[in-house]
Amino acid sequence: MSANRLGICLIALLALSIPTIAMSAGPSASNSNDELTVKFGCSCHNNGAPSDRAIVMITGVPLMYETSQEYQFTITVADSLTLSGGNGNAKAGFLLSADSLGSFQWEGDQEIRVADGRPGDVSHSETDGDGIWHLSWTAPSEDLGPVQFWLVGNSVDGGGVPDDMDYWNLLSFTISAPGTVTTTESPSTLETRTISVGTYDTLFVIEESDEQLEQERQDALAAKVFAQGNLFFWTSLVALLVGAVVQREILERRYDDGPQYLASELAYPQGIRRALVSIIAFYLGVRWSASGQSMPFQGVDFADFAIGTAFLISAWAAYGVYRTVISARKEPGLKDLM
Repeated sequence: MSANRLGICLIALLALSIPTIAMSAGPSASNSNDELTVKFGCSCHNNGAPSDRAIVMITGVPLMYETSQEYQFTITVADSLTLSGGNGNAKAGFLLSADSLGSFQWEGDQEIRVADGRPGDVSHSETDGDGIWHLSWTAPSEDLGPVQFWLVGNSVDGGGVPDDMDYWNLLSFTISAPGTVTTTESPSTLETRTISVGTYDTLFVIEESDEQLEQERQDALAAKVFAQGNLFFWTSLVALLVGAVVQREILERRYDDGPQYLASELAYPQGIRRALVSIIAFYLGVRWSASGQSMPFQGVDFADFAIGTAFLISAWAAYGVYRTVISARKEPGLKDLM
């Protein structure tokens, strides 16, 4: 008896879990009210009520179709709280129908399948993490009048059970028949459109969360500290170098202790090398300054650092040329002649 009871319990649990499993791989054609899910919505999630928190959007929709023409659609379903940077639902699904007028196609990497019980409709095959699907719709081969579309999408918490934390919404739109839309506007401006439903503030006035604002503040503070630190460091370094050079020049003149004698056969190559380094570094510094282009590395712009380094190398090499000339002009001493 106990074995029979256990078997009955397992069968009952399996029967209860079948709807959940089926829903996660795409909704059924009809809801619990025996109405078409794609036209009347879901009756299990959020107590059967649509919610503006669920954003349902489709892009690439033409105003008017041309026979046998293929149109690329992008479906987006998301929780408005997640879109605005909050901690909301991250999984989503959809169901799309054109009442079998035209046909849908999609690539193999898209988690899309033929809708259960509705061969002409399509739905998700697995709840998607980013809530974005790409597919195409090929218009009918002949003029069948305006084509009505229905799109329903749900944003779920991934708990495996339809509850109040799952939200859904639906929209409907029409693509006009060939030759019925005339306009003086350029074709490119009215060729396709984006249709969406959901919270207005999320669609058009997305506000940043407190965490995003704090992260931006910390990033700006870090960038400011980095920039000021580099500015003070390099300013101090240049000041020390200039001070050391000036001090040496003063002391050499005061005590007549200039640079050591340098023979001309050594002075010429050394002077030429230093002059080339100075010219090339100066050219790079001017070119980088004029271009105004950034030099990002690890998220930091090193353009100012590179420009300053180029001018510093140019000035230091030019000073080296000056020292080479002085060394070459100095009278050789006894030690130099021996």
